Amino acid sequence: MPPFDLPEGDPFGPHNLPYGVFSRPGNPERTVGVRLGDHVLDAGAAARALGSPHAVLLAAPTLHPLLAAGRPTWSQVRAALHAWVTDPAHRPVLEPLLHPLSSVTLHLPFEVADYVDFYASEHHARNVGQIFRPDAADSLTPNWKHLPIGYHGRSGTVVVSGTDVVRPAGQRKGPADPTPVFGPSVRLDIEAEVGFVVGTPSPMGSPVGLDGFRDHVFGLCLLNDWSARDIQAWEYVPLGPFLGKSFATSVSAWITPLEALDHARVAPPERTHPLLPYLDDSAQEPAGYDLRISVAINGHVVSEPPFSTMYWTAAQQLTHMTVNGASLRTGDLYGSGTVSGPSERERGSLLELTWNGRDPLELPDGKRTFLEDGDVVTLSAWAPGPDGLRVSLGEVTGRIVAG
Repeated sequence: MPPFDLPEGDPFGPHNLPYGVFSRPGNPERTVGVRLGDHVLDAGAAARALGSPHAVLLAAPTLHPLLAAGRPTWSQVRAALHAWVTDPAHRPVLEPLLHPLSSVTLHLPFEVADYVDFYASEHHARNVGQIFRPDAADSLTPNWKHLPIGYHGRSGTVVVSGTDVVRPAGQRKGPADPTPVFGPSVRLDIEAEVGFVVGTPSPMGSPVGLDGFRDHVFGLCLLNDWSARDIQAWEYVPLGPFLGKSFATSVSAWITPLEALDHARVAPPERTHPLLPYLDDSAQEPAGYDLRISVAINGHVVSEPPFSTMYWTAAQQLTHMTVNGASLRTGDLYGSGTVSGPSERERGSLLELTWNGRDPLELPDGKRTFLEDGDVVTLSAWAPGPDGLRVSLGEVTGRIVAG
């Protein structure tokens, strides 16, 4: 199909225009691309051909220069791209610069600076609490309703969708084991998340308030924070996750700009505890997002977690992340934490879906409690867009291979 002849309602139409980085066969040079339908536009070449002042940003081998340029430039670039792909007068120039997705290689679209992962779904947190603390009076920890809990991860192992994930090895010790053993994880899990990509940096010692979210965050992507539950269970006391998390985090190849999701903004769930002033968003415009996520294992959908149920918003997470004076860097990535809804079909991890292995999933190719070698996990998502259209967030996929 010609690149401009999009099917009606295509979720990658001009209302979307997510950014990525690609290369073509026989040419290792990477460049910024913008997705339109099932094609990718060479944004740098298009900018040069049409005399754009932003050609240098769009011809870079990574999104980093564009991310660092700031919100006014992001808006200008997006407006220009929309005009280019919707004005028929530009088609003769753009058509040779639109490449079928099947003919290109997609790469990690930005240089990940710091990586932080949060724990923002009340349904997920309660499920985990009920699994591991079944006799507790409250399945949430005492701090959970007062601050967005998070930890720093390993940015060097963030990989783009399609990268194989090697089964991690480490120490593990079951409750009945007399001593720990070393070997491959036998409880390898997923965490269906949304990642937020920081563009504009902030200086050390200057917290970012709730109203600074859109000035600093460029866009979002799908994120799978792979987890070795057995390694994590043995190591995490008292300092939290380490080797059970740091071996791989997969992100989608497309970064959806926040402006493409304006029609998906919703109010977060009702707050049940008073918030300290720096986190109080009651007077702010809605900072939640209505994102419909789907989790598939070997092509079989096992869960559909709703992002709209997340108790803590990405704006609150950014504010809390910097309230102590920590700086932001261009390319910082922070994960929402596992997205889970109130029903069993909306749980965002195998830990929850199988209730820690007690209730195996019935898949067409056999039962699963945790992931087996060869399993392919795919997260996909969409959001409501203008005029009843959908905005696709693409997908993030990974295959488990033996170590």
